[in-house]
Amino acid sequence: MSPPACTPPALGAGRPWPLGATSLEGGLNFAVVAPDATGVELCLFDDAGCTELVRLALPANTHGIWHGCLPGAGVGLVYGLRVHGPWSPAHGHRFNPAKVLLDPYAREVVGRYDGSDLFLGHDPAHPHRPDGRDNAAVALKARVVAEPPPVADGAHVHVAPADAVLYELHVRGATMRHPGVPAELRGSYLGVSHPAFVDHLRRLGVTTLSLMPLAHRADEARLLKLGLSNYWGYSPIAWFAPEARYASARAGASALAECREMVDALHAAGFEVLVDVVFNHSAELDEHGPTLSLRGIANRLYHHLRPGDAAHYENWSGCGNVLNLAEPPVLRLVMDALRWWVRHMGVDGFRFDLAPALGRDAQGFSPHAAFFAAVAQDPVLSGVKLIAEPWDIGPGGYRLGQFPAPWQEWNDRFRDGARAWWLTGGVARGGFVHALAGSSEVFRHGARGPLAGVNFMTAHDGFNLRDLVSYRQRHNLANGEHNRDGHAHNLSTNAGVEGESDDPAVLALRLRLRRALLATLALSLGTPMLLAGDEIGHSQRGNNNAYCQDNDITWLDWEHAEAGLADYVARCLALRRRHARLRQDRWLSDTEVRWLHPDGDALSPQDWERVDKRAFAAWLPDGGAGCELLLLFNPDTTPHRFTLPAAEGGPWRLVLRSDVDLIASVLGEDCVLPAHCLWVAERGGAHTLLA
Repeated sequence: MSPPACTPPALGAGRPWPLGATSLEGGLNFAVVAPDATGVELCLFDDAGCTELVRLALPANTHGIWHGCLPGAGVGLVYGLRVHGPWSPAHGHRFNPAKVLLDPYAREVVGRYDGSDLFLGHDPAHPHRPDGRDNAAVALKARVVAEPPPVADGAHVHVAPADAVLYELHVRGATMRHPGVPAELRGSYLGVSHPAFVDHLRRLGVTTLSLMPLAHRADEARLLKLGLSNYWGYSPIAWFAPEARYASARAGASALAECREMVDALHAAGFEVLVDVVFNHSAELDEHGPTLSLRGIANRLYHHLRPGDAAHYENWSGCGNVLNLAEPPVLRLVMDALRWWVRHMGVDGFRFDLAPALGRDAQGFSPHAAFFAAVAQDPVLSGVKLIAEPWDIGPGGYRLGQFPAPWQEWNDRFRDGARAWWLTGGVARGGFVHALAGSSEVFRHGARGPLAGVNFMTAHDGFNLRDLVSYRQRHNLANGEHNRDGHAHNLSTNAGVEGESDDPAVLALRLRLRRALLATLALSLGTPMLLAGDEIGHSQRGNNNAYCQDNDITWLDWEHAEAGLADYVARCLALRRRHARLRQDRWLSDTEVRWLHPDGDALSPQDWERVDKRAFAAWLPDGGAGCELLLLFNPDTTPHRFTLPAAEGGPWRLVLRSDVDLIASVLGEDCVLPAHCLWVAERGGAHTLLA
């Protein structure tokens, strides 16, 4: 294979740091980690990335880092890599210089993976052989860009953990159908920071946006053949490059510039910004997947390969491969990317997808793994919010409660306990109260408090809130997997009718249940997270795994937003804000809360285990803000009469009820709580009604 005919410029030795393409005086320095390679070529392309102009061998190798300096080069240069070495899958080597590779440190990606077999490193007819076809014309390349300046000192927003309310959203889906966002900005970074959307967030009372993955992705070939895409973004291929598909239709739009502009605007509006990051695997999938970047650069270094069978990958991610952060260069890639997003894109923290994979080596998961130690000592990253999805499908993959402080963790125990309490009746009082009081059985160790748990009723993965009370079964046929994908155990209900209904009784019950779930989320110890769209009644038509649906299944339906539901969520969150006891990061003591039977007596040990007549009250004599707080719960199908604590401090004022909008404001000595209902009352203090 001969390089294109042209007169190549001379490359200097450059230096082995930083990795990727960086400006040096008078040129660009290139550095690539490829310790098992026999040579690395820098391939220069035209502006469109279609025509290869020249190949230049990187002249120096320092401790496995190939590097060189290209004089006269600068911003705008489009380049790829050809990496030479042995083709020996049995030994973990998959070098194939016929394939142009993307620099993993790319800030902007030119081209898009289309799923064709020209991207395969192996011969599709004979997988044990390399594919000799050159893919230079279609391969993904990097464009050198001017880096955004570091964010100014003090520009980050750091919401106190006790005050944080997370709001998980997809940048595209949040505004694709928002009538207040200009058409050219809908579904883009700038759509999220548009005043029409920001004003909605302010009215809700959320503090922290948790954005689904923003890194440039490569959709799976299987999805592309079905006309679908990895809409959620859990198929990264360039961890430094903001996804180009979220740039607006504004002339001259740059994904990188607009992503930074979005973060700056959200900061100016007072919001904290977190980004979901995927460092457990790459879009290159398993041994049958494409060769786009890491696989062709240093396959054996970057991936966990099966012991004794290096031709195959460990699959603890469920996506075909797992990155090996136990290797220092891989850890360096992750740390460099995280710091770049904080320093240059301005984000204030991260949610880590399938986080146990980041702390697992050949001996298994450890909270003392190199990744956690590296983050803890890093002067940039140690000060940002860190949230783990604490499970993967690897050995011992469920690790809830086992991440080191100050990490927070998605708390599925809360989700399942609250769903079962309100929707299926499958949990006794004790199980629900554990969830309500911060999941102490999981997090009460070391220096961790209730705020370590991120409580959620719904998230991107699974039913959203409206579907949770409208469907017993998943309805995922649109995903092209014969309805086999997604969770089968949803702890959901349909209120008597599967799917959409115009029956007033069914609709009333569904609304009552949703309001009870939303209030429970706001009033529980822990860090609450709301899923975007739940507050307006968006439905995904029963799809509980809409990862590949870039359409009106996932685009929030603002036109048909349910009247009053967002206002109700805002009232729930306002109640949380004004009662410090609901936001504290220490465990409730016996003097701070009293658990009462509906007749007013203290719950007995037998009462905690009952799965029938489960109604109870939680009385906080000092709820904060100078008043007592009383939470009344009736998850049963029949009403219950509650005897209220004696009115020594004055009458109880009803401030929130999940069944209907508030009518009466003062309660007597007792009250009848309707079925499937939560009421909140205050005594003392001087507050206006919240509902």
